[in-house]
Amino acid sequence: MGILRACARVFKWLPVVFITAIIAWSYYAYVIQLCIFTVDNILEKVVYMVFYHLFLFLFLWAYYKTIWVSIATIPKEFYLTDADIDRLENEERGDRQDAILKQIAKNLPVSTRTLAGGIRYCDICRAIKPDRCHHCSVCETCVLKMDHHCPWVNNCVGFSNYKFFILFLMYGLLYCLYVAATVLQYFIEFWSNTLGSTPGKFHILFLFFAAAMFALSLISLFGYHCYLVSVNKTTLESFRTPVFSSGPDKDGFSMNTKLENIKQVFGEDIKQWWMPVFASYGDGRCFPTRTESEDSDHLLAERQRWAEEGMESDTTNTEDNIKIDICNSGRSAHYATSEQQCPQPSLEPNGLTAVTIDPEAGYDNKSNSIDHHHM
Repeated sequence: MGILRACARVFKWLPVVFITAIIAWSYYAYVIQLCIFTVDNILEKVVYMVFYHLFLFLFLWAYYKTIWVSIATIPKEFYLTDADIDRLENEERGDRQDAILKQIAKNLPVSTRTLAGGIRYCDICRAIKPDRCHHCSVCETCVLKMDHHCPWVNNCVGFSNYKFFILFLMYGLLYCLYVAATVLQYFIEFWSNTLGSTPGKFHILFLFFAAAMFALSLISLFGYHCYLVSVNKTTLESFRTPVFSSGPDKDGFSMNTKLENIKQVFGEDIKQWWMPVFASYGDGRCFPTRTESEDSDHLLAERQRWAEEGMESDTTNTEDNIKIDICNSGRSAHYATSEQQCPQPSLEPNGLTAVTIDPEAGYDNKSNSIDHHHM
């Protein structure tokens, strides 16, 4: 059994060995056969080789970090104690097991649920699953914010290396496009029989085919993961909608803007986005949700409204109070300030009510009963 596991581990590295061999051969074909033996112009040689080594360095840097950065696993507080495991395993009823898990997870930052509404639990790791965490059967552990297991890097792509993986795709694509674009001229000369009898012409031919083929495959993969980053989803979440206590929500982890979603992966400092250095938000255990974001926006809007209403109320209270007295059985209205007295109406010959205001008259609170209305 141990020999089989050892063979399986060696077999997992074959895709990485294959990619490494392709890169090594492409270096020989481009630098030695193309730039040194085929290109005649010295300036063209230098420019080709400078940009080639720049793209190759960024590509290998991101590839290395994607492979060798340790995957983020479940923190110890999410693992069940021996006593909790015994309680859970001795309980045969599913509803009682859910109740036990809810009691254990009541102080843990988990918001996602199973399809049945229960706490997400890993029977293999014997731990409560944090949000966006899944068990990888290849790595044999639960991975925080797991996206997928990639055989080309022999590692799980998750919270700790997702940024590196996207940069690996981007720089790999740029590397292939640059190689294909600079080799195209000599590829055309090969088919038109004007390249001459250079010994590396078949290397140049296959270099163009390999670069173009890998570029086509990387374009679709890189574009798909750019979309996932913009909507704050993982590959698993795009196929399996996350479930919250309120129900399934395919955009549950998406923020208000695409920029905020991108910052969740690439970090706040835009100057470091192009570098394979870790800058993702959070600790991989809990993530802001759209519901929390909407609640926060609603609360801010309410506070702003209350503040505006308070300012309007203060402004109104500083103005003179206006009193309305309905005179002559409601047939006419008259307005007076707080320093004026509501006068007695007098009837004109045409039957209408005329109001005479004496500015010198005083206002007697005891002898006049007036309703106050703030306008």
